[in-house]
Amino acid sequence: MAQSLAHSKWVCKYHIVFSPKYRRKIIYNQLRVDIQQYIRDLCKWKGVEILEGHMMPDHVHPLLSIPPKYCVSSFMGYLKGKTAMMIFEKHGNLKYKYGNRSFWCRGYYVDTAGKNTKKIAEYIQNQLKEDQLTDQMTLKEYMDPLAGNK
Repeated sequence: MAQSLAHSKWVCKYHIVFSPKYRRKIIYNQLRVDIQQYIRDLCKWKGVEILEGHMMPDHVHPLLSIPPKYCVSSFMGYLKGKTAMMIFEKHGNLKYKYGNRSFWCRGYYVDTAGKNTKKIAEYIQNQLKEDQLTDQMTLKEYMDPLAGNK
């Protein structure tokens, strides 16, 4: 569905992936609910619509509709910078782990989601299940086959 500004109609959807520094798996702990609310608030303030989103243990997967008046890089700088400030304001003990108030990794992944919006939304919804399945498949049993069972 095309949205409009004063003199333009637009459909700009982006699949974005970004992660905390060192991919530490702390998003599902105490920070998950806070980070979700911060992202919702910041997107609402800028007029960005969250079409789909999921918080993975070590990264964030939103599908966003960003107005063309914002470039993706400036919006991501705003989103990551403001959420980091909000996180450190509420959880002051994290500054010792992350230092210099840099909670997120420097980069991010972005992909335009034109005709594949439904497939990308399904991918985001099923990402956690797929990660859990691959984790189970990669578990190795470190047991000496010659020693037998004890």
